[in-house]
Amino acid sequence: MSREARWNALLELVGRNGRVEVEDAAAALDVSAATIRRDLDQLAEQQLLTRTRGGAVAHGVGYELALRYKTGRHAPEKQAIGRAVSELVAVGEVVGLTGGTTLTEVARSLAVRSDVVGDTSAPGGQPALTVVTNALNIANELVIRPQIKIVVTGGVARPQSYELTGPLASGVLGEITLDVAVLGVNAIDTERGAYVHHEGEASINRLLAQQAQRVVVAADSSKIGKRAFARVCDLGQVDFLVTDKGITPEAAARFAEAGVTVVAV
Repeated sequence: MSREARWNALLELVGRNGRVEVEDAAAALDVSAATIRRDLDQLAEQQLLTRTRGGAVAHGVGYELALRYKTGRHAPEKQAIGRAVSELVAVGEVVGLTGGTTLTEVARSLAVRSDVVGDTSAPGGQPALTVVTNALNIANELVIRPQIKIVVTGGVARPQSYELTGPLASGVLGEITLDVAVLGVNAIDTERGAYVHHEGEASINRLLAQQAQRVVVAADSSKIGKRAFARVCDLGQVDFLVTDKGITPEAAARFAEAGVTVVAV
């Protein structure tokens, strides 16, 4: 097992259980205790967890993996969600995208759509799509697409998600309007709405939703029925929930009762 694979596995254990013990992790990953201790020390240096005597615990109250370590989680579901979300966007629209792994797949799906790639607008004409985002990695991927106009908010970058937050980001978003906002969330609850781990990201996501005519939440089914630290918006602001087929019929029915159209792929 590679070092990166071990780190992913260790972070998954901490995220699921809140803590991990050296001996238990060594047995689970079939490596030596010395290797696990070294891995935990290196992850602690990156502030991704906190070392304890005999193991490690989640770093801080609102634990979240850095984006680079979340990429492989539920990857096929996220790719399918990305394709489904892209189909809800019409050519010529202004689209707001938050950050995260699922939203990265949305951006990639938008970029390869045949009606976007094949757009033949004259130079200086209207772009096939305008994408407004506070996610540096998404902007980096889309900026090379000549048919897509990229607008990036200002703000302070969070290394966990590559998202820009703070008053500079809010200032930009307060001056524009969107046809559709696509929100990536850490949790969505059928009673209280959508959540993320960080209050700064919640504020920007909330503003994106307020500036949009339509709001789409893109979340794999592992996020459903959960709550995180900071609430983004209630379900009354959400028009579509695009998720995978792991959503239960009961949860889908509750979202429908709240006026949310559920798309399960």
